[in-house]
Amino acid sequence: MADSIPTVDLSPFFGEGNEDGKKKAKEVISQACSQYGFFQIHNHGVPLELLNRALELSKTFFGYSDDVKCKSSPGSGAPLPAGYNKHPEHSPDKNEYMLMFPPGSGFNVYPENPPEFKEVLEDVFSNLTKIGSLIENIVNECLGLTPNFLKEYNHDRSWDFMAALRYFPATETENNGITEHEDGNCVTFVFQDQVGGLQVRKNGEWIPVTPAQDTLVVNLGDVIQVLSNNKFKSATHRVVRPQGKSRYSYAFFYNLHGDNWVEPLSKFTKEIGEEPKYRGFLYKEYQALRMRNKTHPPAKHEDVIHITHYGITS
Repeated sequence: MADSIPTVDLSPFFGEGNEDGKKKAKEVISQACSQYGFFQIHNHGVPLELLNRALELSKTFFGYSDDVKCKSSPGSGAPLPAGYNKHPEHSPDKNEYMLMFPPGSGFNVYPENPPEFKEVLEDVFSNLTKIGSLIENIVNECLGLTPNFLKEYNHDRSWDFMAALRYFPATETENNGITEHEDGNCVTFVFQDQVGGLQVRKNGEWIPVTPAQDTLVVNLGDVIQVLSNNKFKSATHRVVRPQGKSRYSYAFFYNLHGDNWVEPLSKFTKEIGEEPKYRGFLYKEYQALRMRNKTHPPAKHEDVIHITHYGITS
């Protein structure tokens, strides 16, 4: 179907010898990434029972009173506020979320209840980190980079983060969950409950991503778009809230350490006679600007910072 998001079977990457399956998967991923930056994966190795348990526990946690949830409010010093957060009232984004960094990170602030929430969150995080490494390697191959280039460039996992999210039910007049945007990081993984609401922009149209129990949604972020000088696209997406029910989901951000320098690689610029489409930047500066979009939402939508902030106009 022209209006659906391709699903890729990852099982060839977990065994030996299925070169044909790997080749087919990489062709689908390359095409999706060069057009709109979105695809889905199944047979990804993350246990379905674990993902379902994580959704159940987040539903329990978000059902507590604000007083209880706010006991897990963020401390200071983290690259992003770890712990429980809710968008300010005047924000166009209508959700609350629980954010964490890798297991063992000193930034993490876990809720005491439900009792097994911490353990399940850490288990999900570890599983998705492994999948992040695999997809990064596949993207590396699809871009024709030297083996392990992205792995070595992006070797520090301490800025990876994950959010458990609850989107509030839509009102009669308003249904925005998250405004249309691209992610700032390298690769994002999403799993959502059966309510749905995630939409991807493909060829100028919004395509709903239908929830499927055994499937993870994958989208590329701005870092890959900049490194590849727009060869691969950072996916534009949004969440539309349904009426009458909350939507629960998780988003895992396979990120880049803040001290990394980001600019178009010479393979996609001077080696092929192309001008760079972006000026270089320190990743933590961009992440701080994007966080400000959330904490201090601009009055005008056009004042929201995107990767175009670093764009070079020819």
